[in-house]
Amino acid sequence: MEFRKAEERDINRIMNIIKQAQAYFKEKGIDQWQNNYPNPEVIREDIKRGYGYVLLKEGEIVGTVAVSFDGEKTYDTIYEGSWISNFDYGVIHRLAIDNKSKGQGLASEIIKEIEKMCLSRKIHSIRIDTHEDNKPMQRLIEKNGFKYCGIIYLNDKSKRLAFEKLI
Repeated sequence: MEFRKAEERDINRIMNIIKQAQAYFKEKGIDQWQNNYPNPEVIREDIKRGYGYVLLKEGEIVGTVAVSFDGEKTYDTIYEGSWISNFDYGVIHRLAIDNKSKGQGLASEIIKEIEKMCLSRKIHSIRIDTHEDNKPMQRLIEKNGFKYCGIIYLNDKSKRLAFEKLI
């Protein structure tokens, strides 16, 4: 397995994985990643800013994620709870695994790689948020040691459950 920065040439494959996730959410009635988000422009911007990463298995991209160390404005205010720490933190966004590769622990593998990235930067906190109806992501987050912290609201006022893990 290889975890590396995403490149411009990866956009079509990344979008293929994201479209699978969007279809899954739509089928399950989860109002996350609908309305043309994330789209190729978002992914291109992730790559340009150095946030985009891919996981490869046998040379094929099987997972995608965006990781930022620039803070997250929507995390400045948290409701019905509080963050565990006031440390600098990494943020996980847009984590998705190819449908054919689900159930193999690959999302947990991506989280482990992000933990290594954080520690190499002397960052000991990771934050992530997800839709309240996205139970598979909540299970993944909790299985990987994240603790529920409260509710945040995205710029479009969408409600998200917020989690943090100290490493």
